[in-house]
Parts: sequence; structure tokens; C-alpha cells
Amino acid sequence: MKTHIAETAYNVGYSAKLHFASYEMIERLPGLISFFSMAFGIYALAFSNLSTKFMSCTLLILGLIGLYISMKNGNKEIYEEKGIALIGLFNELKHLMSDAKSQSPNTTDIANKLNDIEQRHNNSCASNHIMFATWFAHYKFFWEQQIAWIDEQRQFGFFRDKVPLTFWISLIVIVITVLLNTEAIMTHVCEFIQKKGVNS
Repeated sequence: MKTHIAETAYNVGYSAKLHFASYEMIERLPGLISFFSMAFGIYALAFSNLSTKFMSCTLLILGLIGLYISMKNGNKEIYEEKGIALIGLFNELKHLMSDAKSQSPNTTDIANKLNDIEQRHNNSCASNHIMFATWFAHYKFFWEQQIAWIDEQRQFGFFRDKVPLTFWISLIVIVITVLLNTEAIMTHVCEFIQKKGVNS
């Protein structure tokens, strides 16, 4: 019973953080992107070396990311409301765990409450979230949330649970790409060093 409660608490708690992650990204990222774009534009006026095609493409991509996030702005309040509701369920599960740890728990009553929480959880989740919200949700759940009472029954592993699978896949792809293009990367580095040497 306690293991079942812990697993449900993990699902509910992570879902809550996922909704809050989507909300915070929609709320904060457009402003951050605008700030860094404007700051870079000001520095580019003073330092001509910053006005490169690479940096221009980077700023363009950031602008597209900001546009994508702005398109999700209408869902912001929904993510916040559902996140608050899910945190309420998470706290209910914490109290339910305390009941399950009592000397003579009423298992039938606990099972009924657990079933009710699971049903409300299934009805309280948004169907889709903003890109990369899962990465942020992992941080918010495992590094900000107090989850020791869950870990007592359902031990979390660093590689298996605390770091998103998509992060590992992205990291492996980046490493393979770098290894396959080592010669081209070193050529560009050498050319850059030579140009700096000539200019100095």
C-alpha cells in the first residue's frame, strides 16, 4: 500500500511540477529573450566582432523561440490552475502516507482515498506542454520539492529518474556529432587562432 502511495505521489508531484514548469517558461522566457537580444544589440554597436552571421542566426532562433512561447500564452492560466490543483492532491497523498504508516491503518479506507486521488489526477492534467518543460520539471521536482518521504518507499536513481531520458539522448547525439566532426572543428579553431595572430 505504501509503495502504491509513493508511486502515485511521484506521478502526481511530477505532473504538478510539469504544469508549473510550462507556466513559468511562458511567463519568464519571452522577457529574458528580449532582454538578452537587446543587450547583445547594444554591445554589437560597440564591438564590431559581435556582428557575425553566427550571432545573427542565434538571435533569429531566439526570436522564433519567443514567438513559439508567445503562441502558448493563452494556456498560461490553465497550467497554473492545474498545477495548484495537483499540488493539493500531492499534499493529500502525503497525509495518506502518514495514515498508512500508523500502527493499525484502515487499508480499505486508504485504498478508496488513493483510488479517488488517482481519478482526480487523471482528470486534472493538461494534454500537452511547452517544449523542454519536462527538463525543467525534473529540476523542480527532484531538486526543489521535498520528496524524502517518497524516496523511502520508491528509491530514485540519478541516471534513471533524476535526469530526463531526452537529455541523455541529446547529450549522446551532441557527443557523436562532435566526434564525427572533430577535424572540421579543429580546422575552424586553427583558422580563428591564425586570424587573431595576424590581426594582433
